[in-house]
Amino acid sequence: MSRPFFPRSASNSGPQFRINGKIRAREVRVIGPEGNQLGILSLNEALGIARRHNADLVEIAPNATPPVCRVVDYGKFRYEQSKKEKDAKKHQHANKVKEIQLSPNIDPHDFGVKLMHAIDFLCEEMKVKVTLRFRGREMAHQEFGFQVVNKFIKEVTPYGHPDAPPKLAGRSINLMLSPLPRNKRAKHPKEVAGEHAPTPAINEPLIHVEVGSKSNNSPAQRAAHQHAPAPAEKPAINSPFANLDIEVRR
Repeated sequence: MSRPFFPRSASNSGPQFRINGKIRAREVRVIGPEGNQLGILSLNEALGIARRHNADLVEIAPNATPPVCRVVDYGKFRYEQSKKEKDAKKHQHANKVKEIQLSPNIDPHDFGVKLMHAIDFLCEEMKVKVTLRFRGREMAHQEFGFQVVNKFIKEVTPYGHPDAPPKLAGRSINLMLSPLPRNKRAKHPKEVAGEHAPTPAINEPLIHVEVGSKSNNSPAQRAAHQHAPAPAEKPAINSPFANLDIEVRR
């Protein structure tokens, strides 16, 4: 039997698969290169089929009885497996847990900041662990702590839900929040603010009022001035002598 050649890139990355001569079973269930079932064959027959197709015999289910092998190019097979692993990692954000700590006498501003952090994590498909710690004599008034936690749950309801009611463990109240499905979750407040942002006001043109002499105060002339187009604005001259009243002597 020919010994397989393992590329260096597949030495320690991902699960290891036995191929060709590394397969130890006497009989294997073979899947053809096009995905068709070829039945249970001896190992030599399966290796012969793989050689005729210029491919490798890859053991994909070693714990099955008999083991399942697939006739495929090993390089192409490793590429498909690595692609599946990358796609799976994209959806593993829900396995990440972010912790947020509260206190019974938390300031309203700090409460809003912690709440916004929790909304950010939930919108990124992450779980949030809420911990409220009692210090000193605060244990005598545990109801204040539960009020803060229940208010926190109420505020994040559009984005996540508690896995279980808040519980007192030692000197702290623990709570785990999970994100809602994307189709049932409300939009992030920042996205909503961006959609409903006010349109910037357009500067209205200035109204030019022309002051004429006394003879221009008749009703006909005033009506003509009202309907006449506004004169073009003269460019401003940045000169210190622009406002001086200069009298010319002849």
